[in-house]
Amino acid sequence: MNFWEKVTGSDMNKEMKAFESRAKKLPADYQEAWEKIKANIWPHSDLTGRNLMPILDGVLGMLEETAADGQGIQEVLGDDIKGFCSALVGEEGAKSYRDKWREQLNSNIAKKLGK
Repeated sequence: MNFWEKVTGSDMNKEMKAFESRAKKLPADYQEAWEKIKANIWPHSDLTGRNLMPILDGVLGMLEETAADGQGIQEVLGDDIKGFCSALVGEEGAKSYRDKWREQLNSNIAKKLGK
């Protein structure tokens, strides 16, 4: 990845397009679950979203393998997709950029107040 791709995010666009083309080959119920997974995982992103690319790649690979094995999506993910996504990103350890900014703001205010 060169500097320009990193700044513009074009590398991530290419990767997401590749993910989407792979996801289109999945059965309909798997495609629906993929959309829900993406929606539930993005709030755990850092500012750029690059931290989620390996996670999304791994999840998509798992969905492809289980679909090829003929397993139903309920067998793979269960009923709680949001819980599945939280477990993937390490719920407590994964902080979104909002959480990080909030902590930084609180820290700066505490320093200004002399605490």
